[in-house]
Amino acid sequence: MKFYWIKTNWIIKKIFSNYIWDVSKNTNTVYLTFDDGPIPEVTDWVLEQLKKYNLKATFFCIGENIEKHPEIFRKVISQGHSIGNHTFNHLNGWKTSTEAYIENIRMCEQEIVKTVDYNSNSKIFRPPYGKLKTAQSKAIQKLGYKIIMWDVLSADFDTTITKEKCLDNVLSNVKPGSIIIFHDSVKAFKNLEYVLPKTLAFLKENNFNCDVL
Repeated sequence: MKFYWIKTNWIIKKIFSNYIWDVSKNTNTVYLTFDDGPIPEVTDWVLEQLKKYNLKATFFCIGENIEKHPEIFRKVISQGHSIGNHTFNHLNGWKTSTEAYIENIRMCEQEIVKTVDYNSNSKIFRPPYGKLKTAQSKAIQKLGYKIIMWDVLSADFDTTITKEKCLDNVLSNVKPGSIIIFHDSVKAFKNLEYVLPKTLAFLKENNFNCDVL
């Protein structure tokens, strides 16, 4: 049986207070994030949806996918979206030594720098599966990265849930300051194709702004 937090509770946020789970703002702003790209067709489709509503998002990219699809990666940046590091090979921190994990992050960073002339005011990182060891998180922060988690999990990656449930995961939990996580991956696309347009329409109708991290 799968278990994961759809809405990250305050206890988790307090225990792991050195991670960013949401953004406290007085304005009606939320943060759309997409993990695991860039992927042909899927990431392109996501960009088209965001463009329709004139909304911006943050893409946490896998280095290996950047290497395979540099043109899509450049397109993400050229359209005004923000990017983050998601390791080179989508590693599970709990199953990886700290040394190997940090090296994988460096590899992703090198791929980003090699592919685009991208200047960011802050380096951001999201751990695949949300799994990190304490030593890894300390080392990542020493590299100058902010560790970005999430407040609302769409669970679009879960092929056992309905697309309607996936949508409810988002709309029932979003609030000002929420960091919402989607995945621009082939696996998630069945749910994402249904959920994302409805989410974007909901955000617009309810006067939410979307900012980048």
